Amino acid sequence: MKDEKVVSYLNKILELELAGVVKYTHYAFMVQGPYRLSIVQWLRTQAQESLTHAEAVGEHITSLGEHPTLKISDLLETHKHSTEDILNECLDHERTAIKAYYELLHSVKDSSIMLEEFARTQIAEEEMHEAELKKMLRDNF
Repeated sequence: MKDEKVVSYLNKILELELAGVVKYTHYAFMVQGPYRLSIVQWLRTQAQESLTHAEAVGEHITSLGEHPTLKISDLLETHKHSTEDILNECLDHERTAIKAYYELLHSVKDSSIMLEEFARTQIAEEEMHEAELKKMLRDNF
């Protein structure tokens, strides 16, 4: 395991998770329409979960004797605030996170059970969110 490469992946993930806190919070403010309450609740739960993930990632970085980044990944404001647009942006964010966690997994595979299991757990959670979003975006009517 190359610590500097692993820390680089962890810092990238930390930036994504911190951006998730901001994005999901912002999206919760912007949702309008008949399903607002349930979607806002889901978005706020996602914001809190992103913060929890960021905290865990920061702890892993410091356990390696390194310094967590203070950066946040890009916060793109599309000014598209329909519920469908918001959910599609959430889907893009989740897919980016999945990719980042897979990069971490590949970099620690067979060299750190702790980080390997962490990455696998996070991938499973993010893939579940991706599946939920895809269901939310289906038009069954």
